[in-house]
Amino acid sequence: MTYSLTPRNQGNLPAVSAPPLIRLDAYVAEDGSTVVNGHLLEMGGTRPPNEAILDAIAMFARTLRAPVAATVIDRTVLQVARLRVYPDGSSRTIADEEDLPPGRERTAAEEESFPPLARVERITQHAQRGELHAASVLASALREHLTLRRGAEDELSLEARAIEAYLAYLRGDYMHSTVLALTVARIRCRTDLSRAAPEVARATAAWQRLMDDGQVATRGQELLHMWEHLAAEGYLREPDHQAMAQAVRTRLARGDRSVPAPAAVPALTVGQGPVAPEDEPLRPTRRGLRRFTRRPGRPAG
Repeated sequence: MTYSLTPRNQGNLPAVSAPPLIRLDAYVAEDGSTVVNGHLLEMGGTRPPNEAILDAIAMFARTLRAPVAATVIDRTVLQVARLRVYPDGSSRTIADEEDLPPGRERTAAEEESFPPLARVERITQHAQRGELHAASVLASALREHLTLRRGAEDELSLEARAIEAYLAYLRGDYMHSTVLALTVARIRCRTDLSRAAPEVARATAAWQRLMDDGQVATRGQELLHMWEHLAAEGYLREPDHQAMAQAVRTRLARGDRSVPAPAAVPALTVGQGPVAPEDEPLRPTRRGLRRFTRRPGRPAG
């Protein structure tokens, strides 16, 4: 499985002259690793992720001398939290309908303040230093927030998911890599067949490392369906891709496991959030969520 993690040019660093921050983002991984605006936080001791996030966002609020909005994806509880954090260190959670109204201009301003490409650069630097866990957490955070903001089929969301799949492959987590890469391939097969074959090839490379017979059969049948679809539409041209398609066919035949072809997945709409089949849904925010609520005047750490 191949994917480029070559650093890009210095022009992809965060814009110094970006407009005032519109909304920050934070992410808590299943293991408690915590990211704020594309930076992995050093937790230290037993400091809870919610406290670290509130402290980091409060710093922005004090710098701006104004309340700051934030969206926190917390995978430990499968929840999205919408926050208001104030310069005095206090905070409150709000419901989805109270959040800043959606719109392309706001999204553009947020991404100009913290460019996705700068975050990819940071992920690349961690990976090249062999810090695969840090790189993977940052990639997950980027993919989750882009998917929530733009939808799973968005080009940036797909790019982040493909990078996350490659990092999972490097870590030896072939099941997770296969699942992520299959989602990218599945979307490409629906939306842009001319770019689908390389993505199906990456998913096949991860699948070839699987050992569980059930997963080999189920995921392999979907891969075979994709390869056959590409062949029928005239997009199975590269000899390497033809060889991979045959390898899938041979392995499935050797296992003698018959699995029905997967049902067609309906097209996704930009803005729907994490609707890719493997993305566990997140519960919406409740007002007054205690772990993200601070009283006025409480100092940040």
